[in-house]
Amino acid sequence: MKNKVAIVTGAGGGIGRAIALRLARDGFNVAINDINQESINKVKEEIELLGQESVEIAADVSDRSQVFPMVEEVVNRFGQLDVMVANAGIVQVKPFIEITEQDMETIFGINVFGTLYCMQAAAKQMIKQKRGKIITASSTSGKRGVEFLGHYAATKFSVIGLTQTAAKELARHGITVNAYCPGVVGTNMWEEIDRKMSEYLDVPIGETLKNRIDNIPLGRVERPEDVANFVSFLASEDSNYMTGQAVLIDGGIVFS
Repeated sequence: MKNKVAIVTGAGGGIGRAIALRLARDGFNVAINDINQESINKVKEEIELLGQESVEIAADVSDRSQVFPMVEEVVNRFGQLDVMVANAGIVQVKPFIEITEQDMETIFGINVFGTLYCMQAAAKQMIKQKRGKIITASSTSGKRGVEFLGHYAATKFSVIGLTQTAAKELARHGITVNAYCPGVVGTNMWEEIDRKMSEYLDVPIGETLKNRIDNIPLGRVERPEDVANFVSFLASEDSNYMTGQAVLIDGGIVFS
């Protein structure tokens, strides 16, 4: 993978950071995006300590006018774009009957519109190259609905639809498009889910997360590195004959 170039959005922490560092270990030069400049500055330093080049780009993926220039900046810097990891996303926890128009606009703006813009901007460059890999972030909630996460689940179902459609349209250009679907990952996002669900279910903080972990056949919470390991495969030549897939990386929780 030496000298190949990847963009990872939402790379300031959690799964995105783990993906960025894993791709750097694989030999990629990595452009890291987040809305928090301080967080991506730190990740940039970590990547450079691994011996790879990095550039940090603070941009809001829900704003199309910021996404296309981000890709252009990366191509101007490195000359190519081999992998786009559209990882950025947010979660909201609320009973479906209370979901507002603003809730839908906010979560779809980042999770769906942001993913679409990253896919489009990457595809525009990759079509010129006649090669590339686009990797999107869905979820176990993109495979089945989850209580209090209705609008989040809706966005992750949407990501799978976009992924499958793009895979069909871009295959003739030598571009593959696949999604990863994590489960209960030990990040700030799941801490927020647990805290909010404790309010709605009137249970102690930590109980919802414990119950979820107890239902994981592999018996432990998922680590960001578990997701990054699979993304490493999707970014590699080993996945060249794989496209249009949305793969569960969840410790078996969905089928249990």
